[in-house]
Amino acid sequence: MTIEIYQIDAFTNTLFGGNPAAVCPLKEWLPDALLLNIAKENNLAETAYFIHKHDNVFHLKWFTPEIEIDLCGHATLASAYVILNCLDYDFNNVIFQTMSGELKVFKKGSYLEMDLPSRPPEVSTLPKIIQTSLSKQPLEIYKSRDFVLVYESENDIKNLKVSASILESIDLSPGGIIITAKGDQSDFVSRFFTPGAAVFEDPVTGSAHCTLVPFWAKRLNKNELHAIQISSRRGELFCKLSNNRVFIKGQAVKYLHGEIEI
Repeated sequence: MTIEIYQIDAFTNTLFGGNPAAVCPLKEWLPDALLLNIAKENNLAETAYFIHKHDNVFHLKWFTPEIEIDLCGHATLASAYVILNCLDYDFNNVIFQTMSGELKVFKKGSYLEMDLPSRPPEVSTLPKIIQTSLSKQPLEIYKSRDFVLVYESENDIKNLKVSASILESIDLSPGGIIITAKGDQSDFVSRFFTPGAAVFEDPVTGSAHCTLVPFWAKRLNKNELHAIQISSRRGELFCKLSNNRVFIKGQAVKYLHGEIEI
């Protein structure tokens, strides 16, 4: 059996930037154990699988090398890129049916815009083990699916060190740890960490912005936001909060197209 595979760099217009995701179009669903093994073999933050249902509607699932996850923004963007740019479909938008409900992606020139759920965070406290892992403590702590740690400046976010070894024993799946601050050249910046995952620092995290966008929209009193995830690969996101939905616009480039042999 052969399975088609693409690898797409999402939230960037430059190869080797943004966040890489594997995307596998399927004709029918394969056992979850096999889908998980493929994700492990790919060893990327996420591998996405989709099946065409009818018209522009697709069923979409995401797997990390450890688990099936409930929402992945960059792999959704990557999947839409494959459907709209690499396959023989004549669509300008895609509807994905997922664990997080119906997600829409629209082609807008060289950009793709995702319509995702809003997950505003609430004030929280930080487990001692996370506190211990940080080289500097945050000013504020919130939580939705992910912990949100707010810092004073972009420089704090760039320089912060988070100890993967200290966090080895904590299980936050499917969530993680977001660190964020107002940006120098953008509305806000962030980084994202997933303890115990194959990829400890995720390069660009679309799902984290489902929480960051409502948080910063309220704090900055504006609904249209320019965000940069300042990982080593860097990602740029153009975001909007509207009617309890988060719209995230970004670009993507194809790195790889091939076949898996099983």
